[in-house]
Amino acid sequence: QVQLVESGGGLVQAGGSLRLACAASGLRFSTYSMGWFRQAPGKEREFVAAISWRGGGTYYVDSVKGRFTISRDNAKNTVSLEMNSLTPEDTAAYYCAATAASDVYVFGAPGLMNYWGKGALVTVSS
Repeated sequence: QVQLVESGGGLVQAGGSLRLACAASGLRFSTYSMGWFRQAPGKEREFVAAISWRGGGTYYVDSVKGRFTISRDNAKNTVSLEMNSLTPEDTAAYYCAATAASDVYVFGAPGLMNYWGKGALVTVSS
C-alpha cells in the first residue's frame, strides 16, 4: 500500500524553527508532485506549500512566503518543510499529500490529492 508518514512536529517558541519530513513508500515518488496542508482546530484545511516532480517548481501560500521552504530528495523518497520565524498562527496539524499531476497549482484543489499522511502536530507558543 502507498504510505506517507510525517515526522518532526512538536512545540516551539515564537520566532523559532522546525523542520517537518514526509517519507513516502509504495509509489513511484519521482512521478508525484508533493505538498503540505495544515488545519487548526475550528478552521478549514488550507494549502501551505508544494513542489513538482523533480523539484524544479514550488508554490507557497502567501502567509508563509519567505519563511517556509519545501524541498524533496527523490533518491530517498522524502519531502521536507523547513519552517522559520514561526508564529502562534502557524499552530496546526500539518499533512503531507501527493498527486500524480505535474502542475503544482493543482494543490489549490485538495480533492485532487491521491494520497494523504496522518498528520504531525506543530504548536507555537508565545
